Amino acid sequence: MLRLNWEFLKEPSTVKLKNMILRNRWAILLAVMIGFSFLTACGVYSFTGAAIEGKTINVHFIENNARIVAPSLSLTFTDKLRQRIISQTSLSQLNSDKTDYDLSGSITAYEVSVAALTGTETSAKNRLTVSVNIVFVNRLNEKQGFTQSFSRFADFASNQNVQTVDSALIEDISTQLADDIFNRAFVNW
Repeated sequence: MLRLNWEFLKEPSTVKLKNMILRNRWAILLAVMIGFSFLTACGVYSFTGAAIEGKTINVHFIENNARIVAPSLSLTFTDKLRQRIISQTSLSQLNSDKTDYDLSGSITAYEVSVAALTGTETSAKNRLTVSVNIVFVNRLNEKQGFTQSFSRFADFASNQNVQTVDSALIEDISTQLADDIFNRAFVNW
């Protein structure tokens, strides 16, 4: 019969086994790797692809200089443009000439035209087109500044009056124009 020695249970063991040493080394190595991955992954990243160096922008009120003036167009477009820039970047809107970026311009066209004809040569769809001329000044990198015209449109049924669908179309077109201007200024598409 085997005799069991239970003596070792009474005294604490101070000898480290090889597998305990290896386990500790692996845990330390894993912790270091996780730490480095957090350090490299915690950089500033924008899902829009925008590379923003500055901290401030001045988006001026975009005046309506079109032949036909829609009362809500200037305010709606300016608000959409400001919201797009502020919500997608860390820039602060300031009403100053000392900002890193300056965006100004005017609405140059607000036109209704025929978009599609029926077989009887009557209009099936009409198109509302809005064009803006934008001046973007980048005080941090003068080469990235631009002056450019942007244009977008939305179609509506010919049996609808433009005044009845005006506000919805202006919202849609203003959003599209704000996206185009943002992409040109900050994403460089």
